[in-house]
Amino acid sequence: MSEIITLGEFIIKNQTRFPESKGELSSLISSIRLAAKIVNAEINKAGLLDHIMGKVGDTNVQGEEQQKLDVYANEKFIKAIKARQQVCGIASEEEESFIAFESEQCRKGKYVILIDPLDGSSNIDVNVSVGTIFSIYRRVSPVGSKATLEDFLQPGHQQVAAGYVVYGSSTMMVYTTGDGVNGFTFDPTIGSYFLSHPKFSIPKQGQIYSINEGNYPFFNQSLKDYLRHIKLVDKESRRPYTSRYIGSLVSDVHRNMIKGGLYMYPGTSRKPNGKLRLCYECNPMAFIIEQAGGKATDGVQRIMDIKPTELHQRAPLYLGSSDMVDEVESFLKA
Repeated sequence: MSEIITLGEFIIKNQTRFPESKGELSSLISSIRLAAKIVNAEINKAGLLDHIMGKVGDTNVQGEEQQKLDVYANEKFIKAIKARQQVCGIASEEEESFIAFESEQCRKGKYVILIDPLDGSSNIDVNVSVGTIFSIYRRVSPVGSKATLEDFLQPGHQQVAAGYVVYGSSTMMVYTTGDGVNGFTFDPTIGSYFLSHPKFSIPKQGQIYSINEGNYPFFNQSLKDYLRHIKLVDKESRRPYTSRYIGSLVSDVHRNMIKGGLYMYPGTSRKPNGKLRLCYECNPMAFIIEQAGGKATDGVQRIMDIKPTELHQRAPLYLGSSDMVDEVESFLKA
């Protein structure tokens, strides 16, 4: 029987990789683990309790209608992270600007966190999997001062950790600190996460593609050519590929991580930069995918080499199995 390892034990065992953090990075990941448990409990009640179902009636900074659980998850993650007093600030997809924590202890924090508290929340009411995405950077402002905007506008290759939680048929937390990707499944009977997917490795080639083809009329010609190409019958390359699209980034990427595949959210004639946020969604997912052996690009360059200029900047995204990313890039760059 293989050794049973909890997420807490795994974090402690591996914190020696970052001796300069003195356990702070491990504590941050633990705070995310705690908040995810609380959010998971509410999500599991979504069909029973009216007060957490539906829309708030407001829009967030993205101009998107906020779900009640968006607000709930945002509050819980900010509260849990702030309580540790080990980050100088947090930026959330649900907030217009970053939050610089004021306490003296927080100002001494070496890290900042960027988070999408509840990705795919519009699917809550129909019982489809949703998730949380997070990203951790070392601050660039002086330790002891308040967090600044530049702390959050770092290219993705500067991340020290990134991960996601998928709330589905089972709840899983998947994260990397730059030494591979590991997945932990939540056991609700005892309230702990256990290592279930050590050293994730995404297949180099898959047969799944994930894209919202309802936007097809607004795609550029190169992408239309690629989509036609992957629907042609070719036994050697095992085409046609299979279309699988949930509309929840975490869920689509998680499936492709396990089975192999390509996720695409391109720019369109209506939205040239696509829909996904570079800092909150593209960068953390790109870090995870690359650490699992895959690739992530905006169609022209590596996602994690883009220097953000604003917190809620958007970017096209193509990520997944390396051979499939290479294939779509060959069409986009032709």
